[in-house]
Amino acid sequence: MALPEIRQRAGYLLLAVILGHVLLISAQVNSRSGVPILESVTFGVFAEVQRAASTLLGALSSGWADYVDLRRVKAENEVLKQQLSAVQIELQEQRALADRTLNLERLLDLRDRLALQTAAAGVIAAGATPEFRTLTIDKGTGQGLRADMAVIAPTGVVGRIVTPSRRASKVQLLIDRNAAAGALIERTRAQGVVVGGGDDRLRLEYVSEISDIAVGDVVVTSGIDGIYPKGFIIGQVETVLKNGSEYSEIIVRPSVDFSSIEEVLVVLTPTPAKEAVRETVK
Repeated sequence: MALPEIRQRAGYLLLAVILGHVLLISAQVNSRSGVPILESVTFGVFAEVQRAASTLLGALSSGWADYVDLRRVKAENEVLKQQLSAVQIELQEQRALADRTLNLERLLDLRDRLALQTAAAGVIAAGATPEFRTLTIDKGTGQGLRADMAVIAPTGVVGRIVTPSRRASKVQLLIDRNAAAGALIERTRAQGVVVGGGDDRLRLEYVSEISDIAVGDVVVTSGIDGIYPKGFIIGQVETVLKNGSEYSEIIVRPSVDFSSIEEVLVVLTPTPAKEAVRETVK
């Protein structure tokens, strides 16, 4: 065996002997409190280990409790969100029902004020393209509806029936490119024809150059077309342009919001002009 290894082992042995003596002395020598030093040191070490373990366990227990509480709160939040969504949906349903009730009340009020026979109908579809401004109602020939019957709403003229079937009818809106109606200015009784442009406006044409027409004038049906009864509101003059003494353009803003129609009235009573045509044919 080499000399360095012998010295190294001797050193370890000496260290072990010294440590043994220290431990022996510590076990025999008491501290000021009367407890052996070895026992006191050993207790202190184990006490710190226990303290650390207790702190760690407390932290883990608290963290787990917080996690459980967080999961419970999250579950409660999900329940509250579902309840809130259900309440919001119910509120929307109640609001829609209130709006529909209000519309029906206005429709019934209009029906009561009219000296005409009418049939109430609900809108079930609208035209798919802006080129043909139409809507479909849930009444047809089975309820006495026929082509060219006027369709109105509480706010004014909607259009006319163009294609009736047994249980439904297609309505051409007054703003359709191919639609037209006899009209007059309510203030001055100046006459003309409103023509649809395919958008949300109407043009008033065939107006005499001596007619008095101004922005804000109310335009109503004249009844001369044999479709629309006289005196129903069409809209209000929005733009008046002149070329010399002649009117070059008169734009009318419809009184009906065609994008929000839900219920309408179909006028069953023939207009005087239509009755006159029937008498002539007879």
